[in-house]
Amino acid sequence: MTHILVMGGSRGIGLAVCRLALSKGHRVRAMSRKGQLPADIASACEAFIGDARNSEDVARALAGIDVVVQALGVPPSLDFILKPVTLFSETTRVLLPAMKQAGVDKLVAVTGFGAGDSHDAINIMQRLPFRLIFKNAYDDKSIQEELIAASELEWLIVRPGVLMNCSSSGNYKVLTRSSEWRNGIVGRADVADFIVKRIETNALNREKPVIIRYPL
Repeated sequence: MTHILVMGGSRGIGLAVCRLALSKGHRVRAMSRKGQLPADIASACEAFIGDARNSEDVARALAGIDVVVQALGVPPSLDFILKPVTLFSETTRVLLPAMKQAGVDKLVAVTGFGAGDSHDAINIMQRLPFRLIFKNAYDDKSIQEELIAASELEWLIVRPGVLMNCSSSGNYKVLTRSSEWRNGIVGRADVADFIVKRIETNALNREKPVIIRYPL
């Protein structure tokens, strides 16, 4: 049994990781600003109220933890498009030294296809709309990836394609070589399945795979 801290555990991929990890018998602490969890996992999952930008909150959240899943997100809005995004780099700059101080050395971070060196793999037809809509967030996700890659942690950076809410298929593709990277559609439950399986096999391997089911 692994004790997992999921940062951003109240929704999206983070919530999917919480559900799946609990179903497999792991202990899960879900950190979010409001600490609210759906009724189906509220009694089994430890809800932790905290701000991922606050070093004291993060230090408390790391107590007794074996592995961290960083699955933070920014709600879609005009600000998402028009204003700089700093959430991902700010929280990572808080998290990395806090993990070192707490003796936690395993980190799974969810970024996305188009972050870091996967940007060069974006289809030329998709590149302009991607930059118009996602530039600010993915510029910051790229900084996040650089910070993690430069750390001494055992890390895994997960880059899902376009996300959808659907049941886990088990048929997703894990593209580990840069020559394979391409955009695609994938369910949040499939991304969670990949993350939990890698945690269970203890094989983070400092990789940056792209996760898709249906290529675009």
